[in-house]
Amino acid sequence: MKSNSCFSVLPTPRFGLTVKYSGYLGNWNKLFCSNGNSKYPRLMKLGKDITLWGLEIGLLSMTKGEAALFVLTPEYAYGQRGCPPSIPPNTTVLFKVEVLDFIDSEECDVFFELTYEQRDRLPLAKVLKVAATEREFGNYFFYKQCFKIAKDRYKRALSILGHSSSSKAEQSQINASKLLLFLNLSLTYLKLERADRALKYGELALEMDQGNAKALFRCGQACLYMREYSKSRDFLVRAQCIQPFNRDINNELKKLARW
Repeated sequence: MKSNSCFSVLPTPRFGLTVKYSGYLGNWNKLFCSNGNSKYPRLMKLGKDITLWGLEIGLLSMTKGEAALFVLTPEYAYGQRGCPPSIPPNTTVLFKVEVLDFIDSEECDVFFELTYEQRDRLPLAKVLKVAATEREFGNYFFYKQCFKIAKDRYKRALSILGHSSSSKAEQSQINASKLLLFLNLSLTYLKLERADRALKYGELALEMDQGNAKALFRCGQACLYMREYSKSRDFLVRAQCIQPFNRDINNELKKLARW
């Protein structure tokens, strides 16, 4: 491995990763750290949550789904002092790692460091990319069942899309991104048992696309939760007309028929 000085001038890219890892002392027989028992390893950032120099360099060489073994000499690990009491001074450590997921957050981080005036001068393509990355973070947390965090990431993505458009084509692209976020927020609020908010975002989606079966379905679910049975039936029947063989829609109508 190259000397530390070769890398010290390079900024750490701002990546969000979920990594399964186990750290051992140099003879592989003493485990000193691991997240192997965690069902949903948390999202971590290089340079913030992962600061061990050799591990940062190693992870930068990996792709999603890849597993690796890293042998880190003291200058790339805990140095001359070690990390008492677990790691003695001048100790070579071993890491067994697997990259489960990977999201590049650098552009998002840079975007939120800008002033509002600077953000508004950015090309629309860059703004949409940042919003899409924030939505990807939201999706990650949603599937980990961290619904409150997912909701916050989706709302953060929406806040980006206040970009002023110069044409109908640009506004159409912005609206397409907003539509996805409205649908995500509607479902997330259902998971949070906030049917009133789920209905709000479902209706915002319908304002952009009256024939969106998913938005109609979410609104129907929200109304059913709030025991507004007539409104629920109206939304669900409209959704069924668009997707007559959709099992979820049909099951929700069967559920409604019992009331």
